[in-house]
Formats: sequence, structure tokens, C-alpha cells
Amino acid sequence: MASYDVMPDMQLFQPADIDDALSLADRYGEDGWILGGGQDTYGWLKDRAKHPHAMIDLNGIEALKGVREADGGIEIGAVTTLRDIVRHPRILSDYPILAKAASLVASPQIRNVGTLGGNLVQDARCWYYRRGLACYRAGGNICYADSPEAMNREHCIFGASRCVAVSPSDTATALTALEATMIVQSSDGQRHITAEDFFVGPDTHIAQMTSLRTGEILTAVRIPAKWAGSTSYFEKVADRNVWDFALVSIAVTMSVEDNIIGDSRFVCGGVACTPHRLRNIERAAEGKPLSNETADTLAALASQRARPLNYNHFKLPLMENLVRRALRG
Repeated sequence: MASYDVMPDMQLFQPADIDDALSLADRYGEDGWILGGGQDTYGWLKDRAKHPHAMIDLNGIEALKGVREADGGIEIGAVTTLRDIVRHPRILSDYPILAKAASLVASPQIRNVGTLGGNLVQDARCWYYRRGLACYRAGGNICYADSPEAMNREHCIFGASRCVAVSPSDTATALTALEATMIVQSSDGQRHITAEDFFVGPDTHIAQMTSLRTGEILTAVRIPAKWAGSTSYFEKVADRNVWDFALVSIAVTMSVEDNIIGDSRFVCGGVACTPHRLRNIERAAEGKPLSNETADTLAALASQRARPLNYNHFKLPLMENLVRRALRG
């Protein structure tokens, strides 16, 4: 009988450059597993919930690490650790919401080895799915979390379509607010995908949380100069300060002149299958002064059109309070 205390048998490849990695990803296709920090990977493999034939470890590719200048903004290699993002001077000064989001991922030990790319492309954290039940996302014909008896306290209140699992990535929320672009490569070439299009809901693809195609690798994330040094805010509410995923989080960037809000991006995590933009608030905020009255008025718009499940109605006032805090903070 197989032991679940050891990793399953598979090929291990540790390419030294991106071309070799892309060749391997093309060769193995859906049977290949792209490895970043591995914090999401190893649980899947030890539980025998995923069955790749080959693991392609990107950690030996120096070109995928580090922060560099790019068109006035910055580009971050996908294998850059979360710890390095938290400490990087340019990110801290110009894009502090990304540093804050990265600092709240899991625990210090995980941030030491966890990568930006791994945090962005991790799979859904719904426990019904993770336990190997045949839900819609796993190829079945039911969502176990969307039923009268289900425990769905952590699940979505927007955008449900068969699956009600939320996007688990803290950095995804911040990068969507910063209008980041994902650099994706394959043997066929390179694609640039906006953060908003990179993350997909179950209405687009029930078995994926990103728009990555078979054989593609996320190689870098590019953040434009537009929001460098802007007024910004990030807050994550979780059951515990360490380890837990967001119940609700918010990332906000705003251009503010003479205390008047101009362009803005309000994005919530933990409430939808993808990072959820509050477009109604963005429209209503333009031209308004930063004040308590504005905060109260805009906060009331946060949960419009939400459809809570049995056990997550608390997310509605929580969203509203986070909008209020962002505008006062």
C-alpha cells in the first residue's frame, strides 16, 4: 500500500534558464507541474489530489528573480520571494500596498520561500475541493459549498457561477489595484495580460483561476509608473493575523490633489472568485473630497448586488467598513 508520508514518484527537472523551462513545459503540457516556492504544491502532491508526471522547478533561473526598472515603473520576476518584496526599498516607497499585501501572506517562514508567482497562481482553497470531492471545479456536477447545509463562511458574495470559492491571493488584490501586467511566456512567444484579465472566474473556466494556457509560465509582473507614490491603502481581515487567508481585504490607489479624489482603483479580496473591483465606488469617488462624509457615502455602495450565502452575510458590513477605513486612513 502506498504511503502518503512521502512524495509520489515523478520526474524532477531543474532548468537553469527560461528557454529550457519553456521547452519542458511544452513537452509535458498538462502532465507538467510548474514549481515556484512550493507551498501550495506539496500539499496537493502529498494528498495525492494532483498527479503530475513531471515537476519543473523554476528556482534555479536567476532571470526570474529580482526587481528591476521597466518603463518608469518596475518589473518583478515571478520567482522573487515574498520576503524580498516586503523588504525592497522601491516597492516600499512607491508601491507600499504590494509590500503590505505580501507581508500578510501566511507566516514569515512561508514568505521566506514563497514566491510572487506562486502566490498569484495558487489554486482555490475551498476545503470541499481540497478534500478531493467531485465538485464542479474538480469535474463533478455539484458545488458542495453552495447548499443549505454547507459551511461557506469564507466563500464568495459576488460572481458565483457553479463554484463559490474565492480568489485566495493577497498579492493579486494589490496588483489589480496597481493595474499590473502579467508577463506570460511559452514556446510560442510572449503574452502581456492585465491583472484584471489574468484572473478568471468559474463562468470563464471552471477548472482554472487564471488565464494561463497549457505550456505557459508566468515569468514576471510589471507595475506601471501611474500609481507610484499615489495615495494608497491595504488592509486584510482574517481570523488570525498569521497564516490565515483573507475573509475580506481591500486595496486602494487614488490620485488626490488639493484633497480631491481623481482617478482611483478600489479592489476587494475574499469576496469573489477573482479580485473584485468596486467600479461603482470608483465612479462615485471622482471629484469628491477626502472626508468622513465621503467615506460614509461611498462605503454604503460597497455591497450593492452582493449575494451572500448562508454563513457569510458578515462580509457585507465588513466590506463597507474597509472602504470607510481606506478613505479615512
